[in-house]
Amino acid sequence: MTTVNSQIDFYRYPSVGSEDWRYAYSAARVRAMEPTLLARSIFLEMANANSFAEAAEVLAGTEYAIDAQADTKHIEKMLLERRSEARRLFTELILDDEILTFLRAREDFANMRLAIRRVVTERPLGLDYSDEGNVPAEEFEEIFQQEDYSRFPEYLQDGVEAAVLGYYENKDIRRIDYELDRVEALWRVQQAGKTDQPFFVSLIRIRIDLNNIRTMLRLKMAEREEETSLFLPGGFVGVDIFKQGLDAGYENLSQLFFATPYVELLEEAIPYLNSEGSFLRLEKACEDYVKRFLKTTHSIAAGPQPVVAYFLMKEAEIRTVRMVLTGKKNGLDAKLITDRLGEWMA
Repeated sequence: MTTVNSQIDFYRYPSVGSEDWRYAYSAARVRAMEPTLLARSIFLEMANANSFAEAAEVLAGTEYAIDAQADTKHIEKMLLERRSEARRLFTELILDDEILTFLRAREDFANMRLAIRRVVTERPLGLDYSDEGNVPAEEFEEIFQQEDYSRFPEYLQDGVEAAVLGYYENKDIRRIDYELDRVEALWRVQQAGKTDQPFFVSLIRIRIDLNNIRTMLRLKMAEREEETSLFLPGGFVGVDIFKQGLDAGYENLSQLFFATPYVELLEEAIPYLNSEGSFLRLEKACEDYVKRFLKTTHSIAAGPQPVVAYFLMKEAEIRTVRMVLTGKKNGLDAKLITDRLGEWMA
């Protein structure tokens, strides 16, 4: 049997690196803001509210205060404003350009997905690209209109080529996401290594592992075991383990992943998947694992790690507010919302 990568030299969470005292002020700033993150009890109260209006009332007095009659458009506008504010603050507190580039690239890849989908389906390119990436929104649109992809950073040039070629093999729209995911994962591992901070390498490799766990379980549920090319390289766990997981019974997955830090995650997610036919608990467990890893940055007195951790937790908070408010707006059952709610910083 293939064994887990020998690179796993930790029990539960990998190293977050050492202090960088250039970030003393930045770290102190986010430490002071951490207590303002919404407690999980707030989200539970919202989820169990009898109506959207009652759920909105729970947020009164917070930065997410919203009118009880607000529609989805107004909710989204408010949340995007909160996210932009958080990102502006992050830009102020991060002193290293490579870290800013590293995190802003998320928006570049999101814009790339949107643009390529529109190009191959012969739809208008549109103007609704995020302006929070490394490539400005108006420049992004112009590059695609002129088909001058050499103006993109190298990682996006690679992404365009891989995604377009992947799509035209079988004209499968899903290949756009698969190929971009692969290019992004490899680029992120390489870029993280340039920061001289184990935290960034660990964070990216964890996310690759979690992506592969999701892919493995979704392929098993859909009985598409032949699509092993969808697993991403570069994580802590070797791709062969996930391929073996496609052939193993659900009851044997815990044993297969016993020597990895993800065995408890699988033990939480699989029973719910089998009983409910839903990936809600899987998504919760994956998000919880990342949050617990981010919490280990509390051991760092000064450095970019606690700043990035706070920023990612803030973004998770914004997504959770969106999820709960949207769920209440659409009359979603409280149990479904609470099943998806993860842990929180507090």
